[in-house]
Amino acid sequence: MAMAVPELSDAVATALDGGAGAPDHTLPATPETCYWGYLDAAQPAALTVDSGAVIDIEAVTHHSGDAADLMMDDGVRAIWDAIEPADRTPGVHIMTGPIDVAGATPGGSLLVRILDMQPRVRFGSNCAANWGLLYDAFGKERITIYELDEDADGFGTTASPVYGYDFTARELYDVPGVISEPGDADRSPFSVPVSVPVRPHFGVMGVAPPGGERRSSIPPGVFGGNVDNWRLGPGSAMVYPVFREGAGLYVGDPHFAQGDGEICGTAIEASINARIQVFAIPDLAVTAPVLLRARTWVAHGFGDTLDQAMRMSAEQMLWLLTDRIGLTPDDAYSLCSVGVDFGVTQVVDGTVGCHAILDTTIFG
Repeated sequence: MAMAVPELSDAVATALDGGAGAPDHTLPATPETCYWGYLDAAQPAALTVDSGAVIDIEAVTHHSGDAADLMMDDGVRAIWDAIEPADRTPGVHIMTGPIDVAGATPGGSLLVRILDMQPRVRFGSNCAANWGLLYDAFGKERITIYELDEDADGFGTTASPVYGYDFTARELYDVPGVISEPGDADRSPFSVPVSVPVRPHFGVMGVAPPGGERRSSIPPGVFGGNVDNWRLGPGSAMVYPVFREGAGLYVGDPHFAQGDGEICGTAIEASINARIQVFAIPDLAVTAPVLLRARTWVAHGFGDTLDQAMRMSAEQMLWLLTDRIGLTPDDAYSLCSVGVDFGVTQVVDGTVGCHAILDTTIFG
């Protein structure tokens, strides 16, 4: 006899089953609500909300300067003008937040639903960067500018390359927020026509990290952050462990599209406006981010090597199968090998990431 399709917890099931009405709050991306390059549990909250609140929030890409004429509006320029280069450190991403959620406490979890996403502008940038996997083979950095379907509302379904150019504004792309101004002669068409399926998502979303030290926004961890999983888009949710009162949620690094691996260094980096909903989940104590998408559970692992990241993602999935579903360790281990898909999330964020995907309908 088949069991019912499992839920992570009663509170998670309630959060995902409920509808979402008009936004309760709006959090625009401004110099007052954004911070650049770091994560810090001491960062003051830009907004405090009740559990269940719906929030319209703006997220701005730090790559807007790759095509400033196409990717920067007055609001984006205001952030560039207000936050000095010396304060864009030690990482690279622009965060909007933090948001404190009433009832989110250490020992519990925070669930964030992505209800909707809309492009702020219709252009995005991909940077084949010095931190990319094959930089040693290419020996240069290159920017490719993509545009969403011209005739589509919202995101449409595809993005296509408009032009590319070799990055020469600096010896290396090593300063966040560089503004490049290539001449027309430097801009090259793409080799062949191509339409890339759009996968709008947050590259960075997470909670205040444990510990008291300020840290770079680049490496992901058990707090989330720069996880770079393209599945974190509309219709999905992420569950995070909470390390301080209120959780300290932030979003950033929005993407139009990305493949697993993100091997050249970035996705299609582009600014996005989103509608999210947040819930304090007191009856669940996850120890690393768990992504919920349709009927799939996605466990994440991080490490200095892919071996370490893969092992952690496997251990996280084993915990889900034993603690949340009730399998014995032996049965969970077998199922991980025959019914769970493991993949490489990204290899370019210093701390690399892997993920494990379980289709929970196999139990129903």
